[in-house]
Amino acid sequence: MKRHIAGLTVLLLTIVSSLCLAQTDQPPIKEDFKPNSTNQPGREFPQVNSEGRVRASISAPEATKVQLDISAVKYDLVKDENGVWTGESGPQDEGFHYYQLWIDGAAVPDPGSLYFFGAMRWGSGIEIPATDQDFYALKNVPHGQMRQIFFPSESTNTSRRAFVYTPPDYDKDLTKRYPVLYLQHGWGENEYGWPEQGKTMFIMDNLIAEGKAKPFIIVMTYGMTNEIKFGGLRNFDITPFQTVLVDELIPYIDATFRTLTDQPNRAMAGLSMGGFETKLITLKNLDTFSHIGLFSGGSISADDVNNTPGFKEKVKLVFVSFGSRELENRRGGWGGDPKENAAALKEAGVNSHFYVSPNTAHEWQSWRRSLHEFAPLVFRD
Repeated sequence: MKRHIAGLTVLLLTIVSSLCLAQTDQPPIKEDFKPNSTNQPGREFPQVNSEGRVRASISAPEATKVQLDISAVKYDLVKDENGVWTGESGPQDEGFHYYQLWIDGAAVPDPGSLYFFGAMRWGSGIEIPATDQDFYALKNVPHGQMRQIFFPSESTNTSRRAFVYTPPDYDKDLTKRYPVLYLQHGWGENEYGWPEQGKTMFIMDNLIAEGKAKPFIIVMTYGMTNEIKFGGLRNFDITPFQTVLVDELIPYIDATFRTLTDQPNRAMAGLSMGGFETKLITLKNLDTFSHIGLFSGGSISADDVNNTPGFKEKVKLVFVSFGSRELENRRGGWGGDPKENAAALKEAGVNSHFYVSPNTAHEWQSWRRSLHEFAPLVFRD
C-alpha cells in the first residue's frame, strides 16, 4: 500500500512539475500596449499591443469580480490596492471588435471606449490594427460626405433614418448624376454600422482617389421593420422591409439626390442578414437592381438563376464573399457551398465573383474588405 502511495505521489509531482514548466515556457506578453483609436478623448484604456491583445482597466473598488468579454471569451481582470482592475485578452483577429466588461455579473460598456451599435445594444468597440488598414485610413484625398436624412414611410407610419454617402465631386458639377448602391447592415446592428464600423466613406474616398472605383452614391438604412429576438431570425418576413426599400426609400432618394434611376445603375449589397435581405429582395425585383453583393450572407446558386426569369439578361454582377475562418468552420449551411455556387454561375455565363477575406471570421474586417473588393466591380461601363 505504501509503495502505491509513494508511486502516486511521484506521478502527481511529475504532472505538477510538467504543468509548471509548461506555464513558465509561455512567452511573456509584449509590453508595447498603446491607447486605442476608439477610446474616449483623453482615456488611456483600453489598449492594444502588437500581438493583438486588448488590455482593459476600470476602477471598481467594491467589485469582487471583473472580466473582459471579447470574441465570446471572458478574461479575468486583477484588482490592485487602489481598487483598479486590469487585465488582458488573448490575441484577437485584425479589425474591429465589440466587447464589454462584466462587473459582479452585470454586463456594462467600458467607460473608456466610444460606443457603437451592435448585438442589439450601444456598447464598446475596439480596433485591432490591421496589416491592410491603409485602404480605409483617413488620407489627404478629396472627401465625400456622409449625410443623415429622414424619409417618410407610409407603410410603417413614421419617418425613417438613412445615411447617404455622396462622392467628393457631388456638389461641384450639379449636372452630373450618379449610380446608387443600397448597402445593408447585419442582424443586431443598425444604419450606423456601415458609416461607423464599416468605414464606408474612407473606403470609397480612397478608391475614387486612386481611380479604382466609379463615383457612386451609397444609401444605408435600418433593415428591419420589426424587432427580432435572438434565435428568431428564421421567422423574419422580408415583405415589410421590401416595401420600405423599394416603394418608399428608392423613390425618395431618386427625388432628392441626382441619381441615375434606371436598373443598370442601381445595386444592392449587404452583410450577414443584410446579404440575406439582398438576395430575397433583388431576386424579386430584377427590374430594379442589376448588381448584387452578398457579404457573409449566403450565395446565389444555379437553381436560383434558373428559377428567376430574366436573371442572366438583367443581372450584371453577382459578388459573394466570406471570411476565411467562416469557411473553415462551415457545417453545410444555407444555400449550398458558396465557392461552388460562384463557379457554377460563372460557368453559366453570369459575371460572378467570389472573394475570401484572409484570417477573419464573421466580423467587420471581412466586410470592409468585401466592400473594398466589390466597389470597383459595380457600375462598370
